[in-house]
Amino acid sequence: MSSRKIRSGDEVIVISGKDRGRRGTVNRVLGDKIVIDGINIAKKHVRPDPNQGIQGGIEEREMPLHISNVMLYNPDTQKGERVGFKWLGEGADRRKVRIYKSSGEVVDA
Repeated sequence: MSSRKIRSGDEVIVISGKDRGRRGTVNRVLGDKIVIDGINIAKKHVRPDPNQGIQGGIEEREMPLHISNVMLYNPDTQKGERVGFKWLGEGADRRKVRIYKSSGEVVDA
C-alpha cells in the first residue's frame, strides 16, 4: 500500500495556476507531479513519424501539475482539504489510513 497523500483515482481541486478552482480526477502520479483528467491542457507540436504511424501536427495534451498545487476534494464540505495519516486497529489488523485534517474523517474507507 502506498502512503501518498494524493493517489491515482482521487478527486482533487486545483488551488493555484491557470486552472485554479477546477476539479478533476487524478490519472497518474509521477513522483511529485500528477496528471489530472482535463486539467492543464497544453498544445504540443508533434513531428510526423511514418514508421510509428504518427501523423504529426498540433495536439492538445494533459501536462503534469506539481502535487503542491492541488488539494484532495472533500465532497461533504465541498472544499479542498489537507490530508494526514492515522493508524487504525490493533496488532495484525493495524493499518495506516488517510484522514481529512479538518474533521479527522477517514478518506478511504
